[in-house]
Formats: sequence, structure tokens, C-alpha cells
Amino acid sequence: MSFVLAVITFLAVCVCGGLGAVSRFVLDTAVKLAWKNAFPLSTLIINIIASFLAGMAGFAAAGGGFPEPWHLMAVTGFLGGLSTFSTAINEVVTLARGGRRSMAGYYLIACIAVPVICAALGWQFMGAL
Repeated sequence: MSFVLAVITFLAVCVCGGLGAVSRFVLDTAVKLAWKNAFPLSTLIINIIASFLAGMAGFAAAGGGFPEPWHLMAVTGFLGGLSTFSTAINEVVTLARGGRRSMAGYYLIACIAVPVICAALGWQFMGAL
């Protein structure tokens, strides 16, 4: 990768990361307006979407159909800005500290297992096309 292409890719990843973060904010706000339960559904939904799309992108990249600069912009940038594992873990701690230990445990399992399953389903979906 040439220096100029590397700089352009870097800037594009930054912009895409910002777009992903804004998308996360919009989705998070929309879900929280509709969901008034203690279970942090919005973060889980966002991570499900991001993981599924990352699986699709991984499949496309593995098959050579997604050049590296585009993959970096989409996955590292946009999906990196969209997904939020650190928020999910903080929500687990908040639930546990608030006396909702069972919910915290189930949420922790969901935060780890569900995105892995969704990434695998994204690969599967792309393979079926």
C-alpha cells in the first residue's frame, strides 16, 4: 500500500468510525425510547447487527471480493464505531452492582455468545448467496 493510499485509508476509517458511532447513538436512542426495561436491549441489538455485518464482510474479504481498504473502512471504521463491547461489559457491571446479578449473568453470556453466533450467521448468509 502506498503512503498516499495509506493516508487516505486512515482518514476514511476515521470518517467511517464517526458514522458508525453516530449510527450507534441513533439506534441506541430509538431502542431506549421503546424499551423501558432494566435489561440493556439496545446495546445487544447494536452488537448483533454489527457482528452479523462483520461476518458478512469477513466472508467477502476471505473470498477476495472486498479489497483491504474497503474492508478497513467498513469493519474497523464503521462497524468498530457501531459496535460497543465496552459498553456491554459496563452494563453487566451496572446490573450486578444494582442487585440484578442473574440478569447480569445472562446478559454477559448473551453479550459474548450471541455476537459470535451472529458473525457465523453472517458468513453463512453470504455463503448461501
